[in-house]
Amino acid sequence: MSDVTTTPPVPLDTADDVPASRTAGGPRSWWWRELRPLLLRLHFYAGILVGPFLLVAALTGLLYTITPQLEQIVHRHELTAPVPPGASALPLATQVSAAVAALPEGTVTEIRPPRATGGTTRVVFDAPGTPPDYSRTVFVDPYTAQVRGTLTTFGEWLPVRAWFDEMHRTLHLGDVGRLYSELAASWLWVLTLSGLALWLARRRRTRRVRRTLLPEGGEPGRGRLLSWHATVGVWATLGLLFLSATGLTWSHFAGDNVTTLRSALSWSTPDVPTTLPTPVAAGAAATPAPALPDAAQRALAVARAHGMTDPVALTPPDGPGVAWQVQQVQRSWPEKQDAMAVGLGATPDGDALAHQVRFADWPLAAKLARWGVDAHMGLLFGPVSQVALAALALGLLCMVVWGYRMWWLRRPPSGGRGGPVAGAPGGARRPGFGAVLTVAAAAVAVGVFLPVFGASVLLFLLVDAVRHGRGAPERAELSSV
Repeated sequence: MSDVTTTPPVPLDTADDVPASRTAGGPRSWWWRELRPLLLRLHFYAGILVGPFLLVAALTGLLYTITPQLEQIVHRHELTAPVPPGASALPLATQVSAAVAALPEGTVTEIRPPRATGGTTRVVFDAPGTPPDYSRTVFVDPYTAQVRGTLTTFGEWLPVRAWFDEMHRTLHLGDVGRLYSELAASWLWVLTLSGLALWLARRRRTRRVRRTLLPEGGEPGRGRLLSWHATVGVWATLGLLFLSATGLTWSHFAGDNVTTLRSALSWSTPDVPTTLPTPVAAGAAATPAPALPDAAQRALAVARAHGMTDPVALTPPDGPGVAWQVQQVQRSWPEKQDAMAVGLGATPDGDALAHQVRFADWPLAAKLARWGVDAHMGLLFGPVSQVALAALALGLLCMVVWGYRMWWLRRPPSGGRGGPVAGAPGGARRPGFGAVLTVAAAAVAVGVFLPVFGASVLLFLLVDAVRHGRGAPERAELSSV
């Protein structure tokens, strides 16, 4: 490992030795000469200070990519049922009755028939003693109506996937832990774009545009690490921007703002109305309400008669005048998200379709949001999405580690001034006042929508100003890109 106390500093790229007047663009690039020092510092400070959060997010995200297969292994008994030769599934009412008998203290909130042959029926309950946002799910053999097991679930996630999901989102620290993932997602796009701009500008000035997508060879050292760090970042740019944008939708502060914006622009996911029209509700009220197991079977029959295909989830009404909701739940390509509201006993024939919302009729923005979330979770294209997400997580892990290694190789001599971030890049030139003001204004504007990001950018500007105000030494030979 190189030691700056005995090893001469790594020379600058030739571009950094070229006077500003001789660089590509000449006088027209004045704005870049003003902005570049600040952009270098921004990339450096964010990499040093936000790097640990990105490492944790990438590592937990990488582990999450294997949870679909892990879930099938760990919970195989609950998820599968032996198929007797020549047997057919029992009526859904019989299966639901068995689940209710197994958990009589619970209230049924959702029913999911098997997705495929050999699967089990899930009956989800709101039960006493269940943690907030979690449920108790009973798994029933559709051929024998025997209960295969009962698990505490988070949405459709079984315990294994729910544990890794919570680890990735909050580190199991609740709302406080959500700040870590919001900070990582808020800065990921900034690090990606700033690094891309710096690397492309460097390659352009050194007339190595053709080598932008390929790492440098040569002896091991900081220059080679920089080449790999930047090249992987270029290849991963679109994926990292996608993860940042979609990850913010789950964040605490920014996520609420995203939801508000989508609602204001009518980009929200359409919900099927479950309030029954007055004539339908009156007819349903005049008919004795069927028991829940029988009602579930009838609601499913109506939905299937109107073209609803598996896999589906049935949601019971939560009061009088409310319909059963039957919603498709396929989140792999092609997605199936049609929804229907079914009123029971609402016509002389018994039941009626009250409302329906087809996925094909969703606004484009709502479809994009659905696809984006499902792709982020590795659901949209199944194993293909998982492999792509794993590759992005590995790439991000490598880039952060390489970034720390580059900083370590160029650290000041032992006892040097500057504190834990000594050796910050930017050369001898300090950022222009206009560049600082521009970044500050942008931080305030973006910070209204991304509060954690805006606050952290302003903190960076303050730290940088205090550091240089105290005359912290700079080393002109150091440059991060």
